Amino acid sequence: MPYAICNETFPGWDHACICQYVASVGYHGLEIAPFTLAERVTAILPAQRQRLRQQAEEAGIRIIGLHWLLARTQGLHLTSPDAEVRRRTQRYLIELARLCQELGGRVLVFGSPAQRSLPEGVSREQGFAFAEEVFRGLLPYLEDWQLDLCIEPLTARETNFLTSCAEGLELVQRLNHPRVGLHLDVKAMCADPEASVPELIRRYGRWLRHFHANDPNLRGPGFGEVDFVPIFEALRDIGYTGWVSVEVFDYSPDPETIATRSLEYMQQCAAKAGWHA
Repeated sequence: MPYAICNETFPGWDHACICQYVASVGYHGLEIAPFTLAERVTAILPAQRQRLRQQAEEAGIRIIGLHWLLARTQGLHLTSPDAEVRRRTQRYLIELARLCQELGGRVLVFGSPAQRSLPEGVSREQGFAFAEEVFRGLLPYLEDWQLDLCIEPLTARETNFLTSCAEGLELVQRLNHPRVGLHLDVKAMCADPEASVPELIRRYGRWLRHFHANDPNLRGPGFGEVDFVPIFEALRDIGYTGWVSVEVFDYSPDPETIATRSLEYMQQCAAKAGWHA
């Protein structure tokens, strides 16, 4: 079971220091939020990209991909009724894909709740049509660069679009492309009324490409009430071989405690669930 952690867990840390620390703890991958690197990824020069990748490799870990793709951007929106906004969004997603490939990553996790919510006057069906239009322009680049676009269902507290696994799958199926799948997040699945988290994993496992480990209390795995043993049993049952990446939103008490305790807890749960290192 390969484990990763998201780099925004370490606010203010130098990239090389993050890589060295998470490798020393026992992680094998680092997931990047683009806003931690630059306001716009187009400002990250080729030499900087090469150095970021090299620092990770020197520490003995991989940059596995990007998430929070549109977070903290201006003028970009997946479901905007303005065609020019959608074109800008599509072009920026292509630049994010380019960055991901150059860093050695393989997954693009599309969450970005604020930049996907349906604006006033846009219907659900229009939202699906706009999202499909934007993502279709990205598909050739996913093929060329061997990247997976992972659609992330989120909770209705965060967004009004793609708020269940079923809705996420609807968009995946509309795109109908081998490089497009689902991303599942424990926090979000806990709010999905369809079924329990383990059952959702089993139902949607066929389309699962990436996985975030966290808790509805916004902290890491093992810091709340969610029992991860049944979750790892479900991942085992569907034959999941992708990354399990720690993503938190509450950074207390400190990055070191989050990283070490989350990994220790997941390893214990995985062992109880029958995973073998």
